Amino acid sequence: MDAPLHICKATPADAGIISRIVERSIRVGCALDHRNDPLIVATWTHNKTIEHVQPWLTDERLYLNIALLQDKPVGVAMAAISGKVAFCYVQPECFRRGAGQALVRDLERWLTDQGLHQHDSTAPAPAKLLPSSGLPALR
Repeated sequence: MDAPLHICKATPADAGIISRIVERSIRVGCALDHRNDPLIVATWTHNKTIEHVQPWLTDERLYLNIALLQDKPVGVAMAAISGKVAFCYVQPECFRRGAGQALVRDLERWLTDQGLHQHDSTAPAPAKLLPSSGLPALR
């Protein structure tokens, strides 16, 4: 990244921006996957609304973080106390600039702090980033 990237824990006040980052990352960044099919996009985004995100932010079993670039939110990721890395979404204009990797590294730090030394992810983006991190996959 050109400017310093800051990763912080998400708060309930971040529900709106998290929902927008996830929705935009899916709609724009995953266009090759969903081919702009409205039904597929709706399926992928229906549970990413503010109303769905808000409970995640108060659930002690979950950890959500936000990547800030020059104080602007550019990415978000989530992990569960079970070791599952649920997702990592980055604004399309910040793809391949280190935000996703920084978010996943912070999730790994949180998982390690929780006493976990393995991870699990079926989501494509975290699954690609996790093997390079050194935190082994759950078997």
